[in-house]
Amino acid sequence: MNYTFVSATILLILITDPIGNIPIFANALKHVAPQRRPWVILREVLIAFVLLLTFMFVGDGFLRVMNLSELSLQIGGGVILFLIALRMIFPPPPGIEGPDTRGEPLIVPLAIPGLAGPSALATVLLLVSQAPERRMEWIAALCVTMTVSAVVLVLAERIQRVAGDRFVVALERLMGLVLVAVSIEMMLRGIKTFAQQLAAGT
Repeated sequence: MNYTFVSATILLILITDPIGNIPIFANALKHVAPQRRPWVILREVLIAFVLLLTFMFVGDGFLRVMNLSELSLQIGGGVILFLIALRMIFPPPPGIEGPDTRGEPLIVPLAIPGLAGPSALATVLLLVSQAPERRMEWIAALCVTMTVSAVVLVLAERIQRVAGDRFVVALERLMGLVLVAVSIEMMLRGIKTFAQQLAAGT
């Protein structure tokens, strides 16, 4: 699947899912002073950005060390994206929440896995492995994604007050539906490539 700057940016935004992370961030930051919360959010977004950026530069080496092919990464990434999308469309019951973080959270659970989770790491690896010569485009797409995430999460309380919880949930599920289509397309292309390789080898 050949990604453009725009499609890669949209994919990364869908995967990092700033709208879906609003409840996670709200729960983790409820013991943090309100005036301190924007700085904590910006710090966690920056940590996630550095981690994903690092994977963009060491991704090729990581694949070689782990003896992974681009094909396995594409199919595996599609499976992970599909599971993430299902969780966006069918969220767990309200009573099931993450750990109650006392004090100011650091790295876990906001930066990792909130923003830089396995699906995001797999996606940046996939982008770089498919088109390493376009690395600067992927970095720019990541910059836009992290900027959008930072803005949405800093303004999360206002978004919830203005739009309402129902609108936030509806938007989250719409994003999940789009991500389902993207993940299935990724898996189908990987399976098609695998079938062609098998046919060529026989």
